[in-house]
Amino acid sequence: MGMMKTLSALLLALSLGQTGCASSHDAQMEETHMSETHVSEKQMTGRQAEVAQKGAEVMPFNLDATTHIFEKTPKGGVQQVVADSNDPEQVRLIREHLTEISTKFATGNFHEPGMIHGPEMAGLHELMMGHERLTITYREIELGGEIQFSSEDAKLVTALHSWFDQQVSDHGEHAQDHQ
Repeated sequence: MGMMKTLSALLLALSLGQTGCASSHDAQMEETHMSETHVSEKQMTGRQAEVAQKGAEVMPFNLDATTHIFEKTPKGGVQQVVADSNDPEQVRLIREHLTEISTKFATGNFHEPGMIHGPEMAGLHELMMGHERLTITYREIELGGEIQFSSEDAKLVTALHSWFDQQVSDHGEHAQDHQ
């Protein structure tokens, strides 16, 4: 990999008419590094766009009009989805969806998050396999709903926290980590 970077930098320097002076090489390596950083940011943005597209197919509410909030607790965590404004239709859709998926989660059915985030989603397998050791409850909150997760199993709590982290990362501006 390092050889490819050096070769790319050399080819670019030659195409720009630069010769092998150390400062040109250093500047070129910096430009190459900046370009690679930009690619990583694009990949993250691409991942978030892919998740948003898949989420729109699975979740009935408008992701751009709602916010997912994830709060980790010592025994589990709380996942909230709230409308960004007092839109009764978005609130209704949020509540219907969270009621439905909380029932599914309680039976070990985490298919929808897997569809959105991929089957290798952090914590997903552990939550599916350990659902009997997880207490899951739904309740309505102002402008939306929340699902509370709790367990006495420390490994399951760690899996839930990883699952929350991936959702916050994947949903980007549509989600926040509440500490």
